[in-house]
This record gives sequence, structure tokens and C-alpha cells, in this order.
Amino acid sequence: MTSENPLLPLVRAALHGVEDPEIRRPITELGMVDDVQVDDSGRIFVRVLLTVSGCPMKSEITGRVTKAVEAVEGVHGVDVELGVMDDEQRGAMRQMLRGGQAEKEIPFAQPGNLTRVIAIASGKGGVGKSSVTVNVALALAKQGRSVGILDADIYGHSIPDLLGIGEARPTVVDDMIMPVPALEGLKVISVGMLKPSRDQVVAWRGPILDRALTQLLSDVYWGDLDYLLLDLPPGTGDVAMSLGQKIPSSEVIVVTTPQQAASEVAERAGSMAHIMDQRVIGVVENMSWLEMVCPHCHESHRMELFGAGGGVLVAETLSERFGYDVPMLGQIPFDEALLAGGDRGVPIVASAPDHPSAEAMLELGRHIASHKRSLLGTRLPLATN
Repeated sequence: MTSENPLLPLVRAALHGVEDPEIRRPITELGMVDDVQVDDSGRIFVRVLLTVSGCPMKSEITGRVTKAVEAVEGVHGVDVELGVMDDEQRGAMRQMLRGGQAEKEIPFAQPGNLTRVIAIASGKGGVGKSSVTVNVALALAKQGRSVGILDADIYGHSIPDLLGIGEARPTVVDDMIMPVPALEGLKVISVGMLKPSRDQVVAWRGPILDRALTQLLSDVYWGDLDYLLLDLPPGTGDVAMSLGQKIPSSEVIVVTTPQQAASEVAERAGSMAHIMDQRVIGVVENMSWLEMVCPHCHESHRMELFGAGGGVLVAETLSERFGYDVPMLGQIPFDEALLAGGDRGVPIVASAPDHPSAEAMLELGRHIASHKRSLLGTRLPLATN
């Protein structure tokens, strides 16, 4: 009986440390390692099965496997061959990932789920809701939290562009969608990623919107998340109502700007969340002021371009209306680097963390992470005999 080459168990152990970049689980656990061989010279052959033939991460997977195996002492070369899973292998992987759960079950709505689902809402467009979403997500990820972003803004899905992944498309394994990896390990999915082309207009209403949100919540393999942030469409429409019905334990942050007109409509977004029995955990005021160096006195002055006091007014009004404290979570200064970072696809928390706007976002992330979910103001699944 021929004994096993002593390099083989070492190579298999190294491969167990290689994660699929989209699913973020070891490729050995996913059943992706189909064959491992070693010849007399210490050269290793590894056959890896991709989930689908057009996997956009095949180069990344090849590189990760090569790097891991080359690091094993005694290995003198690596050959990686890529294959594709058959239907039975994909089915086994899906069943393992879902843990036997029903295909259309929304994991975040299940009892015992530990993911905090936070919707970022606004009464009107143009207040920087999406910029707040991506920067707060990065702020949480920088604290070591596992964070997903669901761009549920059906008509203005800008999250992919803000993160520099506007051309990315998710891998679809049969009917299971893999979120696209982004900065700091963020997992991102957007309606825009599911369109055949970027310029296609999404013209959905009512029941279709409801089904789309269900698909994004249930058919996407999110894995174990600490936080899922949802960038909602502005206003109080179908998506906001559907979220409250599907995940009643979700929380809401209301984004506004300082002017009174914006604060009045922001109150409506908070009121809609309250109607759906969601807890509003706070208000964020964006574009609060602009720091300018005076050309005459050369001192720094704050210019309140859009007025002042809108965020505080929203927080006070909602607190009085709901009967519990809705705090002012933070004020985000207007910053040219914030706009430039969004245009480049590198949010300010990643590109210029020492800027005042980035510091405000980082502090907002720390505040959210340090405060546990409260049951006050939320609907509980109580039953009476």
C-alpha cells in the first residue's frame, strides 16, 4: 500500500485557509477543492471548482490558492486548474450555506437572528443619505464588524458608484445571489447590479417592489452579519412600508439637512417608521456647515450654507411625537473631499479619515456600535393563550 505524500495534508490545511472572496467561507468547506496531487519534485496540482462558469472572481481565487500553497514548506511549484460545479454540487453547497432553511425565508426576520438591520431614510432626495450609508458602513467595518449594504433605493441606486464597484455584477448560483465584496470587507447588493444595463430605467410599483425587496433580503447569501444597512428610497413609499412589514425588528436613522423645508419632510420619514412599529434610533444632520478660511483675517469660520437647526428640530419633534428619546446622532460638515471621494468611488472615511466630515462619520459609527438595540418602541412577537 502506497503511503500518502507528507506534503498533501499540509497543502490541504493551507487550502482550508483560502476563502472564497464572495462567500467568505473556506473553499474546502464549500466543496470547491476537487483534487489535490503532488509529484516527486514537490510540485502541487490543485483543481478548483467555480460555482458558475463566468465567475468574476476566478483570477482572485487562483491567486489566493497559489499564494497559500506556495507558502507550504517543501512546495516547489503550483498548478491551479479551474473547473465548474455541476448541479448536484451547487445544490449541496446551497443547502450547506442555508443551513436547511427554506429558500425564500428572510433570515433577518427569524427569532434569534443577531444582525442589526438599520434603514437609512430621508424625507426627500439630495440630502446625502447614500453618502451617510456608505461612510457609516465603513466606520462600522473599521471597528471589526461584519457589515452588509442593501441598496434598496430602487430609483436612485448610487451605492455601487460611491464604493467604486459600479460595473460589478453579483455571481448567481442557481437562484442564490452572492453580494459583491467592497472596501473593508463590505458585502454589497443593489438593484442596479441586477439590471441588464446601467442605463435601464426601473419602473416598478407596489407588488413588484415588494417582491424585489423580498428577493434582495432572502435570495442573497449574506452570511453572518453584525449589521445590515439599507439605503431606502427617499419619502414614505412602498419600500419603506414593505421593510417594516418584513423585518419589524429593523431600526431607522433619519437623514436631513439644516433647512426647515428638509426637516419638515424628514419628520414624515420618521413618522412612517413609527407607523410600521420600527424604532427610530436617531437623526443625522448632513451638510451642517462649511469651514472657510477668511481671506481677510485668515481665520477659520463656519458658513451655514443651508441654514441651521433642522436636525435638532427633527429630533425634538420625533421624540415628542413618539414618547421616547430620538437623539441627534451627529452633524456632518459639508466637505469638498466628501463629494470628491464619492465621485472617485472612495468614500471619505477611507480616503481622508482625518477630515472633519470623516471624523463625524467615524464617531457616528462608534455611537451606533456602542448602543445595543432597544426594545422600546418596537413590536414584539407576543402570543397569548
